Amino acid sequence: MTDQHSAPPHPDRTGRRLRTVAALLCTAVLLGALVGSSAPAAVVVKDEHFISAQTPGVLDIEGGECFDDPVHLPEAGEVVVRYRPCASTADNQTYGFVHADDDADWAPTALGEFAWRACRDLFTRTWPDGQDRDLRFYPVLPTEETWAGGDRDVMCVAYRPGGRLPGSLLPRW
Repeated sequence: MTDQHSAPPHPDRTGRRLRTVAALLCTAVLLGALVGSSAPAAVVVKDEHFISAQTPGVLDIEGGECFDDPVHLPEAGEVVVRYRPCASTADNQTYGFVHADDDADWAPTALGEFAWRACRDLFTRTWPDGQDRDLRFYPVLPTEETWAGGDRDVMCVAYRPGGRLPGSLLPRW
């Protein structure tokens, strides 16, 4: 007479099956992460609304210094602009400041127009004769609150669309 019941699976075969299933699951998770990470990044529009005088960290940036685009820092609990040495590559470089009329009232539209015009003039003086081939600029404006406190300075910032700066952009005179 033969036993109708099958023998329990051999422990080596069960362990091998579990390892195979685990390896397949890990592979699926890794492939999913790779596919998810290849999604196109959001387009960053660098204009007068990109950063303001109230963006944490921006007031620590001085003329000629470089900094990265604002990012959320968990330890700070907010979005922050961080200084970065120009030699280490960065997203942006301050190429100067322009001062708005001390006697002017808060007028965001007029301030924006002034900032773009003044930063453009400074940009063309800094990089004359088309030396700015692939550079763009944007102004960093005072806010209504900083304006009320006497802030009239507009920071002029240069950057390369879609790329980091390989070092300082400022010409050597």
